[in-house]
Amino acid sequence: MTVKPAIKSLKALRAAEAECTRCPLYKNATQVVAGEGPARARIMMVGEQPGDQEDRQGKPFVGPAGRILAQALEEAGIERDEVFITNAVKHFKFEERGKRRLHKRPDVYEIERCHWWLDLERRIVGPSVIVALGATAVRSVSGRPLAINKIRGRVTPLADGGQMVATIHPSYILRIEDETDKREQYRQFVEDLKACKRVLAETAA
Repeated sequence: MTVKPAIKSLKALRAAEAECTRCPLYKNATQVVAGEGPARARIMMVGEQPGDQEDRQGKPFVGPAGRILAQALEEAGIERDEVFITNAVKHFKFEERGKRRLHKRPDVYEIERCHWWLDLERRIVGPSVIVALGATAVRSVSGRPLAINKIRGRVTPLADGGQMVATIHPSYILRIEDETDKREQYRQFVEDLKACKRVLAETAA
């Protein structure tokens, strides 16, 4: 039996992820969407899964939700290129509706099967704080379902000694129709991201 070498770099991790068949989602996705960012980023952001544009381009958060995230990071005073950005699930899950591919939420089995890759990313990058964007990310990072409205914007200790800040997924903001509510949710989103800077300041002190 051939023993595979240990994965110790992001380059090796991306190559391994490209061959992933741990759950059936790889069968219909265009490609795996690996995490992206510095190998020693102090902030790791975890979303749910790639969307349509991410699946086509092979990069995380390059679609409409990615634009919201980029704008919010800028307003929070965080450089996007200093953040490692990834997803709880690495393949796009969707259903076809005519020519459109509509997002479908990953189930618990898919989240758990993909957790292997998130653990490796965390081990290689070693972030000081993880931002979980949405319920799927919160479940994957913490290992259990938690209500975002109860822990949003606060630092939640993780079982392995890490720290998590939970917030909404930026795609939620895109779906809000009421403009007043949309602005308020965006404002809160920026404030949640600012909490990361406070965590970094405390860990550096």
